[in-house]
Order: sequence, then structure tokens, then C-alpha cells
Amino acid sequence: MKATVDPDRCQGHARCWEISPEVFDLDEEGHGVVLTAEVPAGFEENARKAALNCPERAITVR
Repeated sequence: MKATVDPDRCQGHARCWEISPEVFDLDEEGHGVVLTAEVPAGFEENARKAALNCPERAITVR
């Protein structure tokens, strides 16, 4: 599974990082970024939760 964050849509709410810090981090401006190209095994459900909780719908998981 891969996760991506659309930098044009992300507003820096940091919900992704709060829900799934194994997959997401925050850049110097507080916007979400993906830590790895592939979501680590066992963290797929948290990555999906992070995507569903993003108010801007900036996260895609597939």
C-alpha cells in the first residue's frame, strides 16, 4: 500500500501525524508528508484512518 499527501490541499491540521506517526510526519511548516514509499506492514489501517480524518482530503492511500 502507498500513501501520498497532496501538498496543495494540505492545510496542516496534523491529524495524519497524530493518527499514524509511523507513516506521516510534518514538514517545517506543519504540513503532512509521507515518511516511506510503502506503508509498513501492520500500519495500513492507521494510514486509512488518517486519510479518512483529513479535513482537506489531501491524503490518498491505495
